[in-house]
Amino acid sequence: MPGIDADQYRQGGETPLVEVDRPHGDASVSLILAHGAGAPMDSPFMQAITERLVARGVAVFRFEFAYMAERRKDGRRRPPNPQARLLEQWRDVYALVRQQTAGRLAIGGKSMGGRMAGLLADELQADALICLGYPFHPAGKPEKPRVAHLADLRTPTLIIQGERDALGDRETVAGYALSTAVAVHWLTAADHDLKPLKRSGLTHEQHLDSAADRIAELLQRL
Repeated sequence: MPGIDADQYRQGGETPLVEVDRPHGDASVSLILAHGAGAPMDSPFMQAITERLVARGVAVFRFEFAYMAERRKDGRRRPPNPQARLLEQWRDVYALVRQQTAGRLAIGGKSMGGRMAGLLADELQADALICLGYPFHPAGKPEKPRVAHLADLRTPTLIIQGERDALGDRETVAGYALSTAVAVHWLTAADHDLKPLKRSGLTHEQHLDSAADRIAELLQRL
């Protein structure tokens, strides 16, 4: 196994490049954070939440699914890989990071990245699951929920969700049967990217700070 060098490492084969951001001193807990369907691991959202978590003592490991890594090479937009491939990459990255990281290790991600992590959380025996803007259903299709695995989830889970998220607003999510291990933290007037309406008097930065506070609080009390 290679050591961690310059905050990036890989295991060879098709295991994605993993980027590591660590706080000063020893991190109390680590989080593997996957990107959403349409933006890479260093998108403004992913960068902003990573910086906030690191400032709160959490080490953050980011990676890109194969389709996004290819897009980075040639600039061509591609749809996400089939679910089986996404899950395979999650398993590979988790195994790599687990072997290189002592202590508590949580998994999660933005939208699709968090959903894929949720499908594996119990299998991987992750210490916690963190979802940012969970896609409870496809856009415009609330009659097709993606919540079956959330009903029986055993892993301590925190979902950070905007009240007006088009993929799962507060009213819709209230009708789902979620495991007692799942906690949902609602952000006032926020959308899928956790951005609030201007008339709410709140800012995106405030919501990201609130999200980071809740995540760090959960991870540090595990």
